[in-house]
Amino acid sequence: MSRSRKPVAGKGAGAHAGAPAKRTAPDLAQVRAQIDEIDLRIQELIGERARWAQQVGKAKGPLKAAVDYYRPEREAQVLRRIIDRNDGPLSDAEIVRLFREIMSACLAQQQPLKIGFLGPNGTFSEQAARKHFGHSAHGLPLASIEEVFTEVESGNADFGVVPVENSGQGTIQVTLDMFLTSKARICGEVELRVHQYLLSRSGQLADIERVYSHPQSLAQCQAWLRQHLPKAERVPVSSNAEAARRARNADDAAAIAGEAAGHVYHLKAVAGPIEDRPDNTTRFLVIGRELFPPSGNDRTSLLVFVKDQPGALYEVLRPFAEHGVSMNRIESRPSHQGLWQYAFFIDFEGHVEDAPVRAALAELERHAAQVRVLGSYPLAIV
Repeated sequence: MSRSRKPVAGKGAGAHAGAPAKRTAPDLAQVRAQIDEIDLRIQELIGERARWAQQVGKAKGPLKAAVDYYRPEREAQVLRRIIDRNDGPLSDAEIVRLFREIMSACLAQQQPLKIGFLGPNGTFSEQAARKHFGHSAHGLPLASIEEVFTEVESGNADFGVVPVENSGQGTIQVTLDMFLTSKARICGEVELRVHQYLLSRSGQLADIERVYSHPQSLAQCQAWLRQHLPKAERVPVSSNAEAARRARNADDAAAIAGEAAGHVYHLKAVAGPIEDRPDNTTRFLVIGRELFPPSGNDRTSLLVFVKDQPGALYEVLRPFAEHGVSMNRIESRPSHQGLWQYAFFIDFEGHVEDAPVRAALAELERHAAQVRVLGSYPLAIV
């Protein structure tokens, strides 16, 4: 039995039947006119949004500082809705970045927020601060993580951004230790994909005899360094931007840092990215001076001092399991309150105002020597 054959386009008398219509290229002038019209509408809407943001300031009353207008839970809710509505072609990360900048500029009409971070300019901490607060906030580069806490507590900075853990190298201990004595509260978190570059003045690998970087970054790139610069001296410094600042002064020196530091200190990229793990990510905490209401998708961080008795850790963990509260992380540190006494840092899902969390904390407080809520805050958004 023979099969009937469909006509082949371009062959025979019926070639035109069912053939796709020829696609006409768009007129460039018309496309540009449409873009200009859209730009006009966008600008008008941004102006309208900024005017309504001014009304928020008037509604809250006179003489309010910038920090009094900033609501991280409200911002998180807005950004989540933006992600839910996003149908492309821009990625979620790109659309969130655009709206963060709009919100940052609108908030800065009252007064720019002052954000402390581990400096100098060009660090990953600065990138995390800009990712979270936008470029209209006023950045305060500080000399150490300890100083970030101090400036936030004193009110010289409205908020601070500090690294707390890396996906490959683990916890930044100095940040955890600061919470043992600091009154700062956690009010946000930022996840930053970290790409490390080898930067130098000459841009030549053969010239490099020593490499400056933060200890965490040196550890993140140790396999690459063993393979490509096995004889180079590794010099730990306070930040990657400080490494770049030092490397700009000699042809035989290099820094491991982000591309931003290379631009700030006019260094050439010798190689990169050179981090050993392709998923290298650092989590940062946003610290402030108060707790904020729930956003609907939150994390809580606790500091728990345990009693010196058998089963103490079990009594700390049991209330979370019994009340269905999911723990994300637990880590012990010397409590600084006595020899061989420890405190536990615990992260779990939910907000302190959630009923299961309230119940778990009430039971926990009966068994622990001390429970301190470090913060309940929105989960990181892309």
